[in-house]
Amino acid sequence: MRELPLKVLVADDHVLFRQGLISLMRTRPDLVQVVGEAESGTEALALAGQLHPDVILMDILMPEGDGLQTADRLRKTQPDTAIIMLTASELDEHIYRAVQLGAAGYLLKSLDAHELFDLMEGVAQGEVALTRAIAARLLRELRHPGMPDTDGPEALTEREVDVLRLVAQGSSNPQIADELHITVNTVKVHLRNILSKLQLDNRTQAAAYAVQNGLVAQDE
Repeated sequence: MRELPLKVLVADDHVLFRQGLISLMRTRPDLVQVVGEAESGTEALALAGQLHPDVILMDILMPEGDGLQTADRLRKTQPDTAIIMLTASELDEHIYRAVQLGAAGYLLKSLDAHELFDLMEGVAQGEVALTRAIAARLLRELRHPGMPDTDGPEALTEREVDVLRLVAQGSSNPQIADELHITVNTVKVHLRNILSKLQLDNRTQAAAYAVQNGLVAQDE
């Protein structure tokens, strides 16, 4: 769990969008504090090293290193920073690559302010930032070519399988807790166990694993 307000760096080469987003986020000083802005991948890398933000909201199509290339480098230099792709790109390869790189979220610029703030609150709680539309596309289309060699779903307890199915359906930790009549902390324990047993890095990869292994229907 990250302390609030979240320190946020905004990286986008479109000045009007970047400044508008910063103005919007300044309406929620309880949740986010904008600590810097960048207009290229190179500038985002430099500022991240100086400012150590909690979160980077980053476009994909940028000069001097696109968002995915920059995310790959930031993963090595700033491993504690959550990187959220905020982009107009709906290309499957961009979504999939972001997941591979361990991005903490993938959001489209068409989302509304209320949804953005809700998802940022989730990031502060250690959740990924995925709209239901993007989560549904991952469930239908994501095929991870290199799933780790594990004992498979049979390594999970019945309750862990229940949690994994709900993760794959896009449920948040509080929603899973309500559905299974357990506490949010218990959900987090189950998630840690699931990721450890399946040798996965995050809940987005866990959702893809659930689909690939038939734990949920692809159209759920």
